[in-house]
Amino acid sequence: MPRPPPDFFLLLLLCTGVWSYEVPREKENLFATKPCPAFLTFVNAAYLAGATVELPCHCKPMKFQSVVWFYKKHLGSFAETKALTDFHGNRLLDLSRVPHASSLQSRFSIRMFSLLIYRAGPEDSGIYICGSAYSDFFYAYDLDIQEARRISFIPRSTPEPTLINATHPRQNKTTVTSAQPKYQVFTSYRPWSGCDRCGVPGEQMRVGICYVRSNNLHKHYRRENQTVASCGSGGVPVSFGLAKQKHVGATLEVKSCQVECPHDPKSSEMSGLLSFLGYNSDSQSADVSVFYLNHPADRVLTMGCPGARPGIAVAWDRGSTPLYRSELSAESKPNAAPPRLLIDSGNHLIFNPAETQDSGVYYCWLRGRQAAKIYLLVYAHLGRRQSVISHPEFWPAVNTVLISYVVMFVVFCILLICRAAFRHLRDDEGTHVD
Repeated sequence: MPRPPPDFFLLLLLCTGVWSYEVPREKENLFATKPCPAFLTFVNAAYLAGATVELPCHCKPMKFQSVVWFYKKHLGSFAETKALTDFHGNRLLDLSRVPHASSLQSRFSIRMFSLLIYRAGPEDSGIYICGSAYSDFFYAYDLDIQEARRISFIPRSTPEPTLINATHPRQNKTTVTSAQPKYQVFTSYRPWSGCDRCGVPGEQMRVGICYVRSNNLHKHYRRENQTVASCGSGGVPVSFGLAKQKHVGATLEVKSCQVECPHDPKSSEMSGLLSFLGYNSDSQSADVSVFYLNHPADRVLTMGCPGARPGIAVAWDRGSTPLYRSELSAESKPNAAPPRLLIDSGNHLIFNPAETQDSGVYYCWLRGRQAAKIYLLVYAHLGRRQSVISHPEFWPAVNTVLISYVVMFVVFCILLICRAAFRHLRDDEGTHVD
């Protein structure tokens, strides 16, 4: 590899974008200014299933250098309480080792006193309390993870209705003794995400969370509006019967989009610099991370895009073929079998199960740009009670090996016969000359 000329380093020093650095300002300590509530109340928080949930511990006494997170499915005896910590407040989890649909203890992490739950599901709903190892409680959440009961795909030509409060009422249930509704169920829609691809057709998503409006909610569960809580919150009375209603849940809407890729002046400046010095701009390393993943066949595989966070548009490609939610979803083919390959509401690419033909190169997009390149290898896996002979590809492999040996033996015999015939003809010519 040729060494760069001295002018190359001089131009790098003159380029302001290379050596720019800003010293961060000292931030005020949040825990020193925000006191903990005198009475422990549960802050209602609702998310869509499959997302990564972050629960920050907004307050704690300064004398505590670590926190302990406690989890309870329902309010009751402390016998059901689980401690989600290593008692140091800094448990870190490798995202590549997060299993699919596993227990909560293997899908959480604690960073800067905040609790992170990866691939949260409806079974993770409950009470989360930030406290200490000495049974001190500082802050609490009422977490509601809602499954997407309905996924709708909006064509590009369909006009979008104008929403004032971004809410859609669903149902009014009234009591027998009063004409006033007992409660009202409605859907609160969040803003549309950005287009998940640029330069090519992409998709946008919008999440709708189910909420209840009533004056009969429990006071220990609080939001900004005391008369509103998510449908799966513990503050909703059991007498409402929302848990038995199958249509109550979150909503996911998807529509197609296409935007142009933004112009990056820094990238063009560096490309021009390398071209001026005689280097090929295509040979420079692109801002795409490369990963290698091996997974056994006939098992569920869940791939997440590195760097993805809730609310960020994520897209997937297999090689040069885009993978669209509208084509992989079961709602697009009502009479067909459940798809084996799909993209869940948390933007994970799921193989259920993975097969050997799924091996290949996959790309994921973040905020409309390619962010990662993943080389996937799905290999055949034998169980404990399975033998090599029982594998479906064993006998075809044996036939291929035997046929190869037969072909090589025949070719070897033909070469021997040709060699013997050549020697015989050469000896006859020598005898005739003599």
